[in-house]
Amino acid sequence: MLVKLYALPDLTPVVSEQKSRGVEIRQAHPDEKYKIAEWVKNQIKPHWGIGCEVALEQRSPSCYIAFEKDPTYVPTSDPYNLPSEILLGFACYDVVAKGVFGPIGVREDRRDCGIGAALLLTCLHAMAAQRYAYAVIGWAGPSEWYAKTVGATIIEGSEPGVFRGPLKDKATSFL
Repeated sequence: MLVKLYALPDLTPVVSEQKSRGVEIRQAHPDEKYKIAEWVKNQIKPHWGIGCEVALEQRSPSCYIAFEKDPTYVPTSDPYNLPSEILLGFACYDVVAKGVFGPIGVREDRRDCGIGAALLLTCLHAMAAQRYAYAVIGWAGPSEWYAKTVGATIIEGSEPGVFRGPLKDKATSFL
């Protein structure tokens, strides 16, 4: 699917709505690479964790996360005693190829709460800020959702696009 980054919906109301529910969106930090990748492998899809690692190795990380603060946090006078952040979802871009959005995933029990839309829009706005004019959504699952959320359109004849079959260490014999 193709998204015009110069015609995106406003990000502010979507992020504000999430914030009112206690959900925050931020750029992931490189030192969180393994924690995020492991979470994605366990919660979403195993091979998408590698995509998160690639996104977090970029000069400016191209991975964003949704989280909520740990409700059991007890403040102290120590300025470095900060509340833990509970991971709810992630979204990346520039993983498979420059200008390609994805993967994206939200914890199963928090889907249909607008977190995915907030992550999608945050990433696409970040791409627009880096002067990308368009984004490609590769292997778009719910194409109707992408169309409704960001005006994405189908790119005819584009499947499988840059995606290829699995790499193996040796050919399988059929003899």
